[in-house]
Amino acid sequence: MSIKNFMSTEVITVSPQTPIFDAVDLMKQHQIHRLPVVEGGKLVGLITEGVIQGAMPSKATSLSVYEVNYLLNKTNVKDIMIKQVETIGPDALLEDGIVKMRANNIGVLPVVEADKVIGIITNNDIFDAFLKITGYYAGGTRVTLAIEKDDRGILANITKVLAQEGFSILTIVVNRESDKTIVEIQVESKEPKQVESSLTAAGYQVVSSVLTNQ
Repeated sequence: MSIKNFMSTEVITVSPQTPIFDAVDLMKQHQIHRLPVVEGGKLVGLITEGVIQGAMPSKATSLSVYEVNYLLNKTNVKDIMIKQVETIGPDALLEDGIVKMRANNIGVLPVVEADKVIGIITNNDIFDAFLKITGYYAGGTRVTLAIEKDDRGILANITKVLAQEGFSILTIVVNRESDKTIVEIQVESKEPKQVESSLTAAGYQVVSSVLTNQ
């Protein structure tokens, strides 16, 4: 799965000359928390709620509300925006985006191609991608197996058992731990007990078999 499969393509942007108050209004209007800053079609910065809050005078200031509003009215996006912005390409792996976000402790990556912003991906998009990849919204049965000896072809054997029993597989997730391999399979069935008994009869250790998104 690549970034382009999960990024948002309707990107709201601002220019460096946009007043801070206008940027705040845009965030509220579209219920978003960050805005790429674009000039001449190219990404030049990023403005976020956190950056704006950090630029506001402290509550301990002696300035009046009028004076604070006056200062903010005189402040444009270019005055406080993040100038060194981490970006990612649309064909990068989804995992590449996750690694970059974690490494830089950020929650958003503008998606850039040929110097133009064509999308944006956030930590919420990553969460949605995880739910989709694991088949959570598809419903059905989630069966978890513990495999102590991970032999070659074992996944093919497991899927063969399910196919012979008439169960359609939606997704498969494999998690290799130090002492065993955990295999989670989303099956298009609302009979978790039947799924469990089929795999148990074939000699597999079933950790759990439950309905999802019910």
